[in-house]
Formats: sequence, structure tokens, C-alpha cells
Amino acid sequence: MRNVVLFIAMSLDGFIAAPDGGVDWLTGQDSAAETADSYGAFVPTIDTVLMGWNTYHQVVTELSPGQWPYEGLDCYVFTHRQASPVPGVRFVSCDPCALVDQLKARPGRNIWICGGAQLIRQLSDRIDRLQISVIPTLLGQGVRLFPARAREQKLRLTGVTHSNGIVELTYQPR
Repeated sequence: MRNVVLFIAMSLDGFIAAPDGGVDWLTGQDSAAETADSYGAFVPTIDTVLMGWNTYHQVVTELSPGQWPYEGLDCYVFTHRQASPVPGVRFVSCDPCALVDQLKARPGRNIWICGGAQLIRQLSDRIDRLQISVIPTLLGQGVRLFPARAREQKLRLTGVTHSNGIVELTYQPR
């Protein structure tokens, strides 16, 4: 059975991006120390990536310009913009929950919600596992990972690792 996984980093005070969208704060506490690579272990467990337009735009213009980092994975970008075709990327404007339900019904590996606070909010009831790396930084303001919710959602802690001040917490809904 495919799972929908939120694999993301946030500041200690709950932000996934600075007010300007920047993510240059995504580092451990000691620049000379090596940080464990949970991303390298995570990627082989997925075959599908979901992201919003802002995340996609940041990836192609700032984080990895000139080289698509999700080569070989099915990638869906949720947007209402007209976008030129890009190999390996599907620009969609459908209901994210409906698409996730369709994807989960197909065989395959896990589905990664890569980013976009709006997309994460829309899919919050579809997430089977949350893998959150807490970065030792207090941003004070920016793009919140979890906004106010209409109802409480209880979680079960299933894993904790840490490296270079970064704590990775893994939860499942209970």
C-alpha cells in the first residue's frame, strides 16, 4: 500500500520558509560538522512527488537551476498558471485530494508531499507519515508549516534521530 509522506524541514518555531520564501537557514548548528543524510535514504522509498507552484519555481530558479533534481520520479505541480511543458513534470489544477486518492489506488512506492504550505494544508487529512526535520533556528516569522486547524489531529511518534543539531521526528496519525 502506498503512503503519502510529508518529508520536510522546519525551523524550531514552525516555519518552512523565511518571509521572502528563502531557505538558506536549512543547516545544522556547526557548518564544519557533517549532517546525516536522511534524504538519501528517503528518495528510494518514493516514486511520486507533489508540490505547489512556489516550491517548483524555487527549485528550478534558485535551489537547482539547470538540473531537475527529481529525474525519474513522477512529479505533479499544482498550479492554475499556464506553464510550458517540462519533461517529467505534470502541471495540474485539479483537486489535490482527488489526485492523491487516485494515486494511492495505483501500485507503486510512496507519494511525497515535497512542499508548498497551501498544498500541505489541503492534503493534511491524507498524510500517512510526517517526517519533519527540525532545524536549530528560530526564524520568528515566515511561512508556517501548520496553521490553525479546525480540529485537533492526534499523532503517534514512531521515530527520532538527530545529527548536527537537526532533530528528525517521524509521526503517524493515530
